[in-house]
Amino acid sequence: MKQIGVFFAEGFEEIEGLTVVDILRRAGVEAVTISITGQKEVQGSHKIGVLADRLYEEVDVSRLDGVVLPGGMPGTVNLGNHAGVLQALKSFAEEGKLVAAICAAPSVLGQAGLLQGKKAACYPGFEDKLTGAEVVYEEVAEDGNVITSRGMGTAIAFGLKLTAYLTSEQKAKELAEAIIYRQ
Repeated sequence: MKQIGVFFAEGFEEIEGLTVVDILRRAGVEAVTISITGQKEVQGSHKIGVLADRLYEEVDVSRLDGVVLPGGMPGTVNLGNHAGVLQALKSFAEEGKLVAAICAAPSVLGQAGLLQGKKAACYPGFEDKLTGAEVVYEEVAEDGNVITSRGMGTAIAFGLKLTAYLTSEQKAKELAEAIIYRQ
């Protein structure tokens, strides 16, 4: 079973983080929520407390098959300031493992130098932070092992794209039908 780490920073966008976890788990992917705050309870950008599965310090990140960064503020800034997150992103990109981000969080991929020559989507106003990317305005952009999305309103589409990438197009289609998702 594939194991994906979803990094939760203080101030992450709750819908973006939890929707992805929910969809991936429904698809049979082991989506592990990982707090980078040093505490299991992480406060989202809308003051919703969420209990992460693991602390960053408890996880051998190198064993994951991919990572997902939810957006939100100041969550995105906090992700970009975490040396372990940046190192994991760079290692995963080099190894061809999944690197995914939504909303403002694709800016962290830009900061890490991972978008050079890649198509990428983000929340409006963050385009200049996608250093080296070909900015696209699709709900979800997939370019090799990098998947990005625009924001809270595209979280289900993002989760389904991750499902297709990690399992199969058929599994994503079946899941979309099961949750009554209209494209």
